[in-house]
Amino acid sequence: MRESHPGTCPACGGEIRIVHHRLDIPHFPDLLLVSIACEACGYRHTDTIILGEGDPVRWTVRVEEPGDLAIRVARSTTGKIEIPELGLAVEPGTACEGFVTNIEGILYRFEQAVETILANPESEDERAAAIRMMETIAAAREVAFPFTVILEDPAGNSALASEKAEKMLLDQEEA
Repeated sequence: MRESHPGTCPACGGEIRIVHHRLDIPHFPDLLLVSIACEACGYRHTDTIILGEGDPVRWTVRVEEPGDLAIRVARSTTGKIEIPELGLAVEPGTACEGFVTNIEGILYRFEQAVETILANPESEDERAAAIRMMETIAAAREVAFPFTVILEDPAGNSALASEKAEKMLLDQEEA
């Protein structure tokens, strides 16, 4: 179901359309995608909102071939994504947004974060480490080596949508 409502741009005060769209993704019966776009100033915002709560869960998948990069990732605002082989993790926080993407999209998000560091490194060592990380992420995008994606969510609202992914329910203490 898709709905559209008028609104006011938080950046410029111009008129915008707020679009709500229910998504039908396995494991998420009540998933809502909200998007805002302002034609006047170019402001854009997209958020994925999970309308329910489930049991604490950990999803794990091993990426071993290029086709695995297409595995769908639905991360709620309470989800943590980790790729141990790369030493990378995204923790939920106050400005955290939920999103739906795939593993390649997760690698792209990590690249964007490293590019931010490269734009203004604090030291030559930090710059060199960021360049090495960019090279490692690029190799991961080519699946030059196998790696693991772990998605943990204490609210149970995140998932890796693939037959290859393993789901493990967590105790409250583990979550």
